[in-house]
Amino acid sequence: MQNWLSRMLIAPSFILLLLWMIVPLSMTVYFSTIRYNLLYPGEHNFIGWMNFEFFYTDDAFWPAVGNTLFLVAMVLVCTVVLGVLLAVALDKPFFGRGIARILLISPFFIMPTVNALLWKNMMMHPVYGVLAWLWESVGLEPVDWLAEFPLGSIIAMISWQWMPFALLIFITSLQSMDHEQKEAAVLDGATGFQVFRYLTLPHLARPIAVVMMIETIFMLSVFAEIFVTTGGGPGYESTNLAFLIFAQALMQFDVGVASAGGLVAVVLANIVAIFLVRAIGKNLVT
Repeated sequence: MQNWLSRMLIAPSFILLLLWMIVPLSMTVYFSTIRYNLLYPGEHNFIGWMNFEFFYTDDAFWPAVGNTLFLVAMVLVCTVVLGVLLAVALDKPFFGRGIARILLISPFFIMPTVNALLWKNMMMHPVYGVLAWLWESVGLEPVDWLAEFPLGSIIAMISWQWMPFALLIFITSLQSMDHEQKEAAVLDGATGFQVFRYLTLPHLARPIAVVMMIETIFMLSVFAEIFVTTGGGPGYESTNLAFLIFAQALMQFDVGVASAGGLVAVVLANIVAIFLVRAIGKNLVT
């Protein structure tokens, strides 16, 4: 009786959540099987797998897949490595540590569009950007980062925004670490690197796995930074799957092909998520 009552209480929320997921997915599946172009709204002919074939054979598809995976991998490396190093540094008491923590965590609360505009106009602008001023101050020619290194520039601005998230998780984890164990290791003659390698890093294994999973889910759908800065160019050098789907839907007005691309992106995201969940599960068990 008690189990039946508890299920009835959560049933409305469960049904609402199910509808919230099923209805958009069903519409996407439907649109992916018909010829639906916004320029010809009256034509809704069933064409089966042709939208998927068109999306798969698009010249931008494989560059977009490669850019998406490369962006995810590099952002994970930058945020995790910098987050761990900064968390270890901030774990030690020093004057102004509280202010340093606030300043390092604050970029995470900036909107993606604002983040992209800041980096585009204030940091990477080839004429009056901060990086251009630094280059000129040492006698070097300023670099047009968004034109010459578009994907690297996007990785830099996304890493800057997401590193505070990893830092916050790692700082919280280090606060629960047994410092007496570290002190005992130092008394036994362990160096700072050995303490980090054999005590601190294993303690951060689970937080690192969780950060990687959460960031991967968000990095697979990066869009605002690309739209605001490079527009997917030059060519397809900074085009990822999310921007390619946007281009098909709202620049070429082909909702059918964009829906097929959306399903491809969902499948790719689920494959990556399953891999990460299994990896994290093994980590948590061990």
